[in-house]
Amino acid sequence: MTKKDKKSFNQSLAEWKLFIYNPTTGEFLGRTAKSWGLILLFYLVFYGFLAALFTITMWAMLQTLNDEVPKYRDQISSPGLMVFPKPVTALEYSFSMSNPQSYKGYIEDLKKFLKPYGSEEQKNLTDCRNGALSEQKGPVYAACQFPVALLQECSGVNDPEFGYSKGRPCILVKMNRIIGLKPQGEPRIECVSTQKGGNVTLSTYPPNGSIDLKYFPYYGKKLHARYLQPLVAVQLGFGTSNPKEEVTVECKIDGSPNLKNHDDRDKFLGRVVFKIAMRA
Repeated sequence: MTKKDKKSFNQSLAEWKLFIYNPTTGEFLGRTAKSWGLILLFYLVFYGFLAALFTITMWAMLQTLNDEVPKYRDQISSPGLMVFPKPVTALEYSFSMSNPQSYKGYIEDLKKFLKPYGSEEQKNLTDCRNGALSEQKGPVYAACQFPVALLQECSGVNDPEFGYSKGRPCILVKMNRIIGLKPQGEPRIECVSTQKGGNVTLSTYPPNGSIDLKYFPYYGKKLHARYLQPLVAVQLGFGTSNPKEEVTVECKIDGSPNLKNHDDRDKFLGRVVFKIAMRA
């Protein structure tokens, strides 16, 4: 048969059948049973070795980790600040004093956030000594009570609307949790406002935004399961002379030499800035 000769369909089909299974040599797809067995054995051993190597490597790595405390914590030396209720847009609150629907979401968010701080939820927590770090050795780690009454007008006890219906809205500020953090001095959250027209007053609860040392250190979510973070409430008092008031509030950690509130690389380290716009 020359190169120009073409195989008939039956010849091609016969060759394919012979390739798939050759009854003379017993080959299947060009290989004998022994050849296929050796290849399968090779790949079984090869991939079994890779799986065992991966498993041993992962096991060895996991032995170096602590299930309760992160291994590397040197990148975050100072906590950031967070505010509640959660603003609809980026750190901007807007509501109308005469329209309850405009601040309904804020009130619901505050109530949900403060639920773990209720007296019933805290009855099994420890009444810790004021003014001192609560260092513990375990294996059981007690969580200190945070009486919601410390938030005074912003506790939601006497005013379930948190001042929004009266033009005196409350914003809660808290420090982010950092395992093992031990503030020095007398830490507090200091808040100041910059106003655009009108008369706006600013109050903080507890007084001066103080944070007791007894809430530190924090031992992690698993060990310190019922831990409650200390809170500071900021209450703004808007005057009624203008139909619209707008104020920017900046809160920062102060009073503790080992907690930073300024970093050129991280403008939110130890501080938070939010804006409140209120209409009558």
